[in-house]
This record gives sequence, structure tokens and C-alpha cells, in this order.
Amino acid sequence: METGSGNHRFEVVQGWGRVPESVRLGYTHGIVVDSADNVYVFHTGSPSVVKFDEQGNYISSWGEQFEGGAHGFYLHKEAGGEFLYVTDTARSLVVKLTLDGKEQLVIGTPVLPDIYGPDKRFVPTDVAVGPNGDIYIADGYGQSWIHQYKADGSYIRSWGGKGSEPGQLNCPHGISVDVRGPEPVLYVADRGNHRIQVFTLDGKHIRFVTNDMDMPCSFYYDGDEMYFPDLHSRVTIFDKNDRLISHLGEDQQAYKQQGWPNLPKSYYRPDRFSSPHGVCVDSKGNVYVAEWIIDGRITKLARIRG
Repeated sequence: METGSGNHRFEVVQGWGRVPESVRLGYTHGIVVDSADNVYVFHTGSPSVVKFDEQGNYISSWGEQFEGGAHGFYLHKEAGGEFLYVTDTARSLVVKLTLDGKEQLVIGTPVLPDIYGPDKRFVPTDVAVGPNGDIYIADGYGQSWIHQYKADGSYIRSWGGKGSEPGQLNCPHGISVDVRGPEPVLYVADRGNHRIQVFTLDGKHIRFVTNDMDMPCSFYYDGDEMYFPDLHSRVTIFDKNDRLISHLGEDQQAYKQQGWPNLPKSYYRPDRFSSPHGVCVDSKGNVYVAEWIIDGRITKLARIRG
């Protein structure tokens, strides 16, 4: 069973990811892969981080404190090793962790009284790290701002606010630093505005990307290509010029169904997505997708070569 087109064809690995009875999957929001091709899934059940090898065998799990709030999930390689940066929507936190769950840094609600107050929560949905270690946080479910911090968690600046004009945002759900060009830039999944918005690393609007997408959630870079889960039932691949290469697993009927995203189990098909929320690519070009579905859904797509 295949999906994709041209030089980007994939075989669905059915039954990948054997979850033990000790883990109760919630919404599977985030998915990342480390340098050894181990796969980590971030979900709202408990324990909230589940680690698999590339064959889908269970290795370990941890992170009970993120139950109910697990959302953004980013693996960053830096001088001290590989670290996970996560967002917790329930507790309004961004946390930096080792790969086995030891906390390294915690960032809470910014001290910005003009933006945040008792009835205006900080609800971070994604996080990214720049080449110099600066941390960028997307307040997607809160007040639609982007916040920039130094690597030690000290505050630098903020920009955005709800709206549709250049520099304004409506649910900046995902955020990532793109280093493919001559200068690094910041990609923001401006999901409520049905677009991607590109900024300089100090928050100046550069351009919009509006073609071949609907509800972009987040980003993953693999060489010159950018993969992103489109919540409206497909995963999309762009080239370095933001041009469409392929859609994977597209199902233009799924998100239109009553009760979506939690459709009857009989509706789901192995080669079609309903509500992709997280994506990553391993060293062999295989793609892993996590979907926004209660009780979770994780799919591995094995790259077809030649």
C-alpha cells in the first residue's frame, strides 16, 4: 500500500509502534526522531513521552507531568547533545529536557501585563531554537504572539498579536527555524489565517506562503525539503522555494465528516490521513506521522527508492 508521487513514494508500514498496556495514548500531537533513528511520540495520555526503535518496538516511556497538556515537540541537536523542547498547554509551560526526561530549563508565562492577565492565558503550542541558541515560542492557543528568549531563558522580545495583516497572527500553531538559505529565517504556521508567515529571526515580516495548504500545523526539514502536517487530512512536502512536491495520504473527505477528528475506527485507512499534527523524517528518508485523534494514531511511511 503506497502513497506519494514521483520520486517521493512511500510504502505504509502497517501496525508500526507497539504500545504496551502500561501506556494510555491520548491525542498524539508530536513526533520526533533522534540521531540513532529512535522515534519519540508526545501525547496527552500518560506517560506522555513514548520511545520506539525504528522497527516500532517499545523502548521506554516517561513524562507523566505532561498528561493533558502535551503539545509541541521539538528535538534539537546542540553542543551538549540532543534535547527535547516541549510545550504544555495545560500548565502554560515550555520545558527543555534530556532524551530521558531530565528537566534542563522551564519557561512560563512572559511577564507582559499588556498581553497576559487572568482572562488572557499564555498557551504555547510549539517551540524552535535558532543557530545561536535563541528559543522561539509560539503562543498559538493563547494570544497569538511569538516570544524570543536567549538559551538561558532570559527574555528578548515579542511580536505578533491577533489579526491578518503582515506580522499579525491567528493561531501561530507551529514554529521552526529554516537554515536552508543564505540567512536563517523563521517559519510560522499561521493556521487560523490558513497560511505560513516567514519572519527574520528578530521578528520582521518577510513574506506569506499561501499556495497548496489549508491548516499547516508545524514543520520538519529534511535536506532542502520541508514536510508539514496539514490538519485537513494530508502531509505536504515543499521544496526550498516553497513549491509543492507532493501531498501524502490525502483524504479530502475526512475533515468534512461529522465528529471529526474522532471518527469511527472503521473510517480510517492505512494509506490515508485524517488529522496530521506532527511529522518527522529519519536518516533513511522514512516519514513518521502523529495524528490529532483520541487514543492516538501513529503511521510510518517507508521511503521507496529507485
